Amino acid sequence: MSPVEQPRTPRQDDGPADLADLLHAMVRIRVAEETIGDVYRDEQEMRTPVHFSIGQEATAVGVCAALRREDLVYGGHRCHAQYLAKGGDLDAMVAELYGRRTGCAAGRGGSVHLTDLEAGFGASSAILGEMIAVATGAAWTFAEPFDRTEGRLGRIAVTFFGDGASEEGVFHESLNFASLHRLPVLYVCENNQYSLSSGLAARQPAGHSITDRARGYGITARRLDGNDVVAVHEAAREAVRHCREGRGPYFLELDTYRWREHVGPNRDHEQGVRPAADVESWMRRCPVRRATEALRATDPGIDARVATWTRQARAEVNAAIDAAKASPFPAVSDLLTGTYAT
Repeated sequence: MSPVEQPRTPRQDDGPADLADLLHAMVRIRVAEETIGDVYRDEQEMRTPVHFSIGQEATAVGVCAALRREDLVYGGHRCHAQYLAKGGDLDAMVAELYGRRTGCAAGRGGSVHLTDLEAGFGASSAILGEMIAVATGAAWTFAEPFDRTEGRLGRIAVTFFGDGASEEGVFHESLNFASLHRLPVLYVCENNQYSLSSGLAARQPAGHSITDRARGYGITARRLDGNDVVAVHEAAREAVRHCREGRGPYFLELDTYRWREHVGPNRDHEQGVRPAADVESWMRRCPVRRATEALRATDPGIDARVATWTRQARAEVNAAIDAAKASPFPAVSDLLTGTYAT
């Protein structure tokens, strides 16, 4: 690849993605979020809560690279990585964070309400577990396993959520319904070990797992290392094939860890919210670093390419920030547009 290579989304089809493309996508997401986090903290111009996925990039990238563009993805409040991994427009996302009219939700939704239907990113929401039900409903419309028009296996719905959302009633209702009707939906639990500042041990009984609960509804389920982008991608391809073939829903529990605070750009372990040793341990399992190290044996120039991708991503997100700041806010006359007001 040339030193002026442009950022790209890993292929979205039925074939395996190249590890270099997966790494490139993770680097782009990492740099975008770190840059946004710095600007958010220093400038105080983005008036929206932000939930960063820094440290969790392999889950979104590995899964979304196994999808087709027409497959619909739904996310929760920690949705930047999923949106970008599915091909969402970065300029529109940044403008949304600034509340501008050019944002992907016209400046009305902020960080937790991203959408890009052209890229196959349906929606995200701050309501814990809400998109689990929405994705299940979307899958109900895709339930015919074969697309008669195109003569190939049909669309699937995918929903990302955290371990905390598995404690909501909608999680159990949706999985039961999807299993009963054999819906083509992939449930992806990004188990980052925490719900706000409460660890798993404080919320869930010992000796049981979220994967066990999914299996209790008769759903095929796997739990694996969510920081290994190759393992995630291979598992996602298997899961997607299962759904496309009309064999019902599939569940993936991906163990990972966020490096920043629950909401905001800071590192909460520095304030004693989470044990510093735990955060540092997970940082050593960085998905970007692991993928880079895996490529060195066959691609001696990978470190230089990562440095190039980093510079390009930083320039891209800085340009998006400049464009957002130059964009107008939504007009006051449009305040009630899209509401039920008469």
